[in-house]
This record gives sequence, structure tokens and C-alpha cells, in this order.
Amino acid sequence: MDRDEAPAIDVTVIVDVANVMGSRPDGWWRDRAAGAARVMDGLPALVGRVVDGPDGEAVRIARVIAVIEGAAKAAASVPGIDVVRAPQDGDGAIVDTASGLGGTGSDSAARVLVVTADRGLRARFGDDVRIAGPGWLNALLGR
Repeated sequence: MDRDEAPAIDVTVIVDVANVMGSRPDGWWRDRAAGAARVMDGLPALVGRVVDGPDGEAVRIARVIAVIEGAAKAAASVPGIDVVRAPQDGDGAIVDTASGLGGTGSDSAARVLVVTADRGLRARFGDDVRIAGPGWLNALLGR
């Protein structure tokens, strides 16, 4: 998935950590903070990488924002990424974070890539926000 050729568009990747965490049965349900930490620990290595985006277009991961909620909010911060601790629901925090980066309907919104399989959350974004499923991120993380 790494790409060395062709210019790439810079994207900010917003990770729905609960959704990505739940995509692998690694015992995350016994300790949600530890499960979130396992996902977030690999994220700093993605910053600066040029990879195939979910649509096959080359993207450079300029920034990663991990959104955590509930018991997972006890996970420690990880140097190299931004961690948003959702005050209420994670989906709302993800939408707010994406909107703060350019919002839907703007040219800069295409530079936002949200990682989630949540259909309800995906429906809250327009076509101008890129969406990837947990499998895309898991492949980059080697999980």
C-alpha cells in the first residue's frame, strides 16, 4: 500500500477508534482502554507515509486524529497523534472534528479521511469527505 511515485494529496485521518478496535477480536472488551491503546500505538508511524487511499488514489497521511469514547478515554495519549476524548458520543465528536477541519461542502473537506465502518456515521458526511473502513487502516497497521 505504500507508494513512492506520483504526487499525493495530504489528508488528515480521523480514526473512529471504537469501531477499528471492535473489528479485531483481540480481547478489547475486557479492557477498552488497553484495546484503544493497541490501536493508537501504531498510528504515529503512519504520519508522513504515502499510501493508497481507500479509492486507490495516492494520499500522504499528514496528520492522524484518534477519537476515543467511554471507558476507552482512560487510554494514555500517544506522541505523534492527536487524541480527542469524546465528551459524549464518539460519532458526534468525529463529525465535529471533521467539520473543524473544513466541514462538508468545502474544498478542504476532501483532505479529511474518516476511518469507520459505522453506516450511520458514514451517512453524516457528504461525498466530499473520504471514508475508509477499518480493514484499510488495519492493513496499514499490520493488524
